[in-house]
Amino acid sequence: MQRTETTQHVIVPAGHGRAVRIVAGQTARIIDVAGGQVGDVFAFRAEDPREFHSASHTRARTDRLFPAAGEPFVTNRRREILTLVADDSPGLHDMLVPACDPARYAQLGAPGHRSCAQNLAEVLAEHGITVETTPQPINVFMNVPVDAGRITWGAATTAAGDSITFRAETDCLLVVSACPQDIVGINSAGLTDLAIEVGSPAG
Repeated sequence: MQRTETTQHVIVPAGHGRAVRIVAGQTARIIDVAGGQVGDVFAFRAEDPREFHSASHTRARTDRLFPAAGEPFVTNRRREILTLVADDSPGLHDMLVPACDPARYAQLGAPGHRSCAQNLAEVLAEHGITVETTPQPINVFMNVPVDAGRITWGAATTAAGDSITFRAETDCLLVVSACPQDIVGINSAGLTDLAIEVGSPAG
């Protein structure tokens, strides 16, 4: 993939979330800064955040469980919102597992633990947006093998600097949570930062 000019660089602190607004044609490159860190990615249509990326609708569109370069992500209204344009990582990403939330950590014996659902709610509130339910995210760098209908919670295999790049197909708010899960061993090196690089539209 030809690199575009970076117009914005945002650090997503370990265990927290950040958002960027991207217009149609812009790219958002999500970088695993230190390696081994999972990120939950959410996308909301700028003009109406009630329309958002839907993992289930995307699976129906692409006939795949997991994302692949060149394929679209669609919304709960079945319209394209993102395209995966480059994957400079081992290529392990998930769209089956929901965002971690307070109930998940309470069940794991850690009430009050930070969660991706909480990160999303906090970030959206900064933009004056509330959602009734947490959409199922694109879990970038998350290693969830499927075998005979069962899933395994594998550790992320990314190295420092690995990345995945999306192109916006419509103006949207992209939210990234550097997943705070440190009980189930999906983050292989502890909790570390992610980064988002927004590129200028092609043309």
